Amino acid sequence: MDFELKTLTRARVCTEKCDALVVLVPLDVAEGDDTLSVLVEAATQSGDFERKPGKLLQAYRTSGIAATRVVLVGAGEGGAKNVRTAVNAAMGAIKGGNTQRVVLCLSLLKDAGAAHMQAAVMACGDAAYNYSATKSKVPPAKLQRTVVAVADAAVVKASFEKAVGLVKGVALAKEWGNRPANHATPVMLAGAARELAKLPRIKAEILGPKEVAKLGMGSFMAVARGSEEPLRFIVLRYDGGLKADAPVVLVGKGITFDTGGISIKPASEMDEMKFDMCGAASVLGAFRALGELQPKLNVIGLIPSCENMPDGKAIKPGDVVTSMSGQTIEILNTDAEGRLVLCDALTYAERFKPRAVVDIATLTGACVVALGAVRSGLFSSDDALAQSLLNAGERSLDLCWRMPLDDEYADGLKSNFADVANVAGRAGGAVTAAKFLQRFAGKFPWAHLDIAGTAWKGGAAKGSTGRPVALLVEYLLSQSESSAVVTKAPAKKRIKAVRA
Repeated sequence: MDFELKTLTRARVCTEKCDALVVLVPLDVAEGDDTLSVLVEAATQSGDFERKPGKLLQAYRTSGIAATRVVLVGAGEGGAKNVRTAVNAAMGAIKGGNTQRVVLCLSLLKDAGAAHMQAAVMACGDAAYNYSATKSKVPPAKLQRTVVAVADAAVVKASFEKAVGLVKGVALAKEWGNRPANHATPVMLAGAARELAKLPRIKAEILGPKEVAKLGMGSFMAVARGSEEPLRFIVLRYDGGLKADAPVVLVGKGITFDTGGISIKPASEMDEMKFDMCGAASVLGAFRALGELQPKLNVIGLIPSCENMPDGKAIKPGDVVTSMSGQTIEILNTDAEGRLVLCDALTYAERFKPRAVVDIATLTGACVVALGAVRSGLFSSDDALAQSLLNAGERSLDLCWRMPLDDEYADGLKSNFADVANVAGRAGGAVTAAKFLQRFAGKFPWAHLDIAGTAWKGGAAKGSTGRPVALLVEYLLSQSESSAVVTKAPAKKRIKAVRA
């Protein structure tokens, strides 16, 4: 979907030709004598329309309005969360028809700012996204263009461009998260990274088994041993700051399929283990957005990618492996493999002397039990970093919640046969997993996002959510010299955008 920003008053929006005019109506909308205001007032007075978030009223070929269909949707008190609810409801009502061009009217919202714009545009992007990579017959996308109508486009232009960049990043993360494992192998993920390197200021380096062995990544290699698919260690660089500026490092778990290994998972819903690389997908999505927004900072993306399979060469419960850091690990459960690939990536991150490192992983079912699908679990050894991520989550509506890291939680990771065990039992499983990672993150401010509950949905709505791309990008922009969009570098060959 393409987006356009326009200054349109209430009167002017009535003359805009489109298939659907979506009008967000807050509780405190000001009265007016234009056709749209009269329609809103009449519908409200009659009791046919409520201004509560997500409440809808549709009208067809309304006199005095050029749009084929008008959709009034309540926005409640008008906050960003209510705006997202309203746009989700409206787009859900019209996306199944023949609507190609939509005008989304935010002109009735008082003091509509950056947060409202981002919520509205991203909700449109979510509605328009349609997975098609492995389908034999794909009808052309119906929703082609959304015009966002505001009272003054100049005031919100920067936030509009930021939101459009985020939509592209989220769409890329969804695309790779949704692909089945045979269409999203480690080699294919490396190809996606190379495509991103066609964007300005982005470079990609791909390390294979020989390079990883030379680095001494024994923990990462141990997980990959049971698969015929060769591992890849992906290094992305976004150089938007000064050469001397310390980078932020994002580390994404890239297990492209997780059987559990020798500690094999039950068959029920195992197909969803293609989503075990959503941490990696979120790093790819964040870099896609960086390529659009071009902020002034340096970012490194690290993706250790492999499959976890139960081959004859696979690691066994009780095996001891040596990580890149030199610490030995007793593998008590081969299904706790994410932490085994991440720990070597965290050690690799030391060479960049980072200002902060954030790892992102679908790490534990225990985090799903603790927080469900609403908030990602946040663990951090640094209070300032944790607060920055929490704030970014609130601003982007991509929420997280800080979890504890008390030293006592590490007691269960003690081993008689190695420096540390890779699991510590069921109790507090999300915390003990984070405590394991913390052992390898002592040389920089570090945070861990457990997205096992938020990265995808099951059931009828099965699919990747693209989270936490919005949170990550919001955080990265807060770390740049300015969160405003800056002048772009001379463009390289642009990659083909994933359509939202």
